[in-house]
Amino acid sequence: MTVIRQDDLIDSVADALQFISYYHPADFVRGVHEAYQRELNPAAKDAMAQILINSRMCAEGHRPICQDTGIVTVFIKIGMNVTWDADMSVADMINEGVRRAYTHPDNVLRASILADPAGARKNTRDNTPAVIHMEVVEGDTVDVQVAAKGGGSENKSKMVMLNPSDSIVDWVVKTVPTMGAGWCPPGMLGIGIGGTAEKAAVMAKESLMDPIDIHELRERGPSNRVEELRLEIMDAVNKLGIGAQGLGGLTTVLDVKIKDYPTHAASLPIAMIPNCAATRHAHFVLDGSGPALQTPPSLDDWPEITWEAGENVRRVNLDTVTPEEVATWQPGDTLLLSGKMLTGRDAAHKKIVELIQSGEGLPEGLDFKGRFIYYVGPVDPVRDEVVGPAGPTTATRMDKFTDFVLEHTGLTGMIGKAERGPAGIDAIRKHGAVYLMAVGGAAYLVSKAITGSRVVAFPELGMEAVYEFEVKDMPVSVAVDTKGESVHKIGPEIWKAKIEEQALEVI
Repeated sequence: MTVIRQDDLIDSVADALQFISYYHPADFVRGVHEAYQRELNPAAKDAMAQILINSRMCAEGHRPICQDTGIVTVFIKIGMNVTWDADMSVADMINEGVRRAYTHPDNVLRASILADPAGARKNTRDNTPAVIHMEVVEGDTVDVQVAAKGGGSENKSKMVMLNPSDSIVDWVVKTVPTMGAGWCPPGMLGIGIGGTAEKAAVMAKESLMDPIDIHELRERGPSNRVEELRLEIMDAVNKLGIGAQGLGGLTTVLDVKIKDYPTHAASLPIAMIPNCAATRHAHFVLDGSGPALQTPPSLDDWPEITWEAGENVRRVNLDTVTPEEVATWQPGDTLLLSGKMLTGRDAAHKKIVELIQSGEGLPEGLDFKGRFIYYVGPVDPVRDEVVGPAGPTTATRMDKFTDFVLEHTGLTGMIGKAERGPAGIDAIRKHGAVYLMAVGGAAYLVSKAITGSRVVAFPELGMEAVYEFEVKDMPVSVAVDTKGESVHKIGPEIWKAKIEEQALEVI
């Protein structure tokens, strides 16, 4: 009979979550590097370079890969012969491990979990509770898989109940373009097939715990229908030309994972969940001998990648930039931003709109006229940091506010992640504004361009407060120009056509 001590599970969960906050899985680093070497679109290649550089910096500095340090998901399989030396429930032990990981003073992780999701949406401050899937199995060990899943990729999850005769590949190919780039490709697609609706979703999530091995599968050849589907879906999705960060290119997905389960004769449940460029998961087994701690990888696992601004880069002073200058920017242009910008995301936008509509107006010192707003919720700083990792959040969530904010504040431009939707683009065109894109999955790299930070409004919102950042040479791309032309529309269209016409290799 194996005895598992309470502290062994707590310590192992906490260690795993700290570990995955700054160490990408080695298979993911290899997968992105291989895609980087094959990529022919300079914009997509540049984005992957930033992701790889950021990954190495985080491994060296032990700081989060992404400012969104995720909602914790745990798959735990408890052997029937296990007994516990504990006075807490298994769920409470796991949540205590989460609490300790996210409040670790040497590497504070962002608290993103809100209680009362349909009401007050109040931050729990320690990222608890985790989402826990618990199973009792044969054996005398406790097998645990943990993941930290960012909201940008989780929000792109899709579910459908197909007819048994429908094509799974066709549904995936039709659905992936509707996900946009907010899930920060290149990444993986996890797909659950069968069971019931909730079983398919759990299988899709669990499949993402597996390592990238699609190239090995391709070399040996598929041995069953699921493996055939993995190859068919990967090839079909990459032929869409969506590319890294949705900029167009050869690689949209690095692997496709599938789990299946018997289902009703009348049903074909399908769930699809993407993993982003901040892929974070770990596995450990408790056997009664003590905590199971992660083994740090060698920095030799990371490629030596450098990033330099191209010859055509524009340096922009945010403190003096004029609407006339902004009007000359073209989709795809690379800019290096210096000067002061404001920040704000969902909760701040909601408050801004409510204050203006009520006639109360914005707080003293909060003036957006002629300025840029960065959609970000940064990690708290540690040691001598000005700010913690501070990558962009998904811009489409702000589309519903964009027209009102542009009209009533005089804002010049916005900076975020991925594409804008029709409402956002219409507002940008109407007001002659501009939308710039920073690379999702490069949060620590971006933070190194921030030289000053202070809260200017709504401190009660925590990471969603409005900050003023001072930046030096922060790299961004023009994603939507003042005329409403979007690089996320142009880029994939161009590269899909190139792949079809030139039969480019997209594996």
